[in-house]
Amino acid sequence: MAVRERSSPATRAASLGFRPRQCLGLLLFGAGCLAGGALLWQSLADWPLPVRQALLAGLIAAAATALGTLPVLLSQQSSARTRDTMLGFGAGVMLAACAFSLTIPGLRAAQAQGAGPWEAGGIVGGGIMLGALLLLALDRWLPHEHFIKGFERDNPRAHALKRTWLFVFAVSLHNLPEGLAIGVAFGGTNPVSAAALSTGIAIQDVPEGLVIALALQGVGYSRGFSVFLGAVSGAIEPLGAVLGAAVIGLSAGLLPWGLAFAAGAMLFVISHEVIPESHRAGHEGHATMGLIIGFVLMMLLDTALG
Repeated sequence: MAVRERSSPATRAASLGFRPRQCLGLLLFGAGCLAGGALLWQSLADWPLPVRQALLAGLIAAAATALGTLPVLLSQQSSARTRDTMLGFGAGVMLAACAFSLTIPGLRAAQAQGAGPWEAGGIVGGGIMLGALLLLALDRWLPHEHFIKGFERDNPRAHALKRTWLFVFAVSLHNLPEGLAIGVAFGGTNPVSAAALSTGIAIQDVPEGLVIALALQGVGYSRGFSVFLGAVSGAIEPLGAVLGAAVIGLSAGLLPWGLAFAAGAMLFVISHEVIPESHRAGHEGHATMGLIIGFVLMMLLDTALG
């Protein structure tokens, strides 16, 4: 009679996909980020309060992105339909943020500065176009890996870089508008409205972090590296938040332009990356319902808290 060996707890955990070393590494990474953030907050005590508030909100959004990668670390698989629904949800949150947290406040800020209805519309429309054009230029100039279209074979600069860096540039392009939106909101709008916007962005960053980590794992990277790169992909958000708040702090006249610019950059990402990716696998209905739910949630956050 064969003797069945009893597996150790570590072996059973590994068979379930649980990686104690990777979890410990991620916990240490998170603790280091919190400690670094606290030290940075203290070192910036002389900075204007809106800039520090924007930094804190950006760090929370980055932490939400890291939180979203945990299911990949624990080997929790999600279906393509679920991922597409989450992508649609993120698109809905971003669309509502563009409308209720950026465009409408931008119009009000322009009118409060003395602009008439047509002039205010022109200012905000121009800012939206500038934000979208900047992202379009970066998309054309900066070599990166599209999650939808794959490797940029027609971009000679892409061949000179490792594929890892192409993904880093891709997620930076994706997260930069969110950071800018947080910074501009704290730099010019009331803190409650800015908090509502940053809360909505942090909520949609959770599924976004999961999708990024799954995409990296899907192209052959290890689970640990996919989670690590997905976690650090949100680091651009606090940087963008500080930049946005600092620029708006230079002149109140820049507020409507800054709000519109952030809206245009986010609209570009929504249309160019998020919605097409959510429809690619044929789950348009689920992605659309996710978008509507995300839009309604962000609208409620903005109107109820703002």
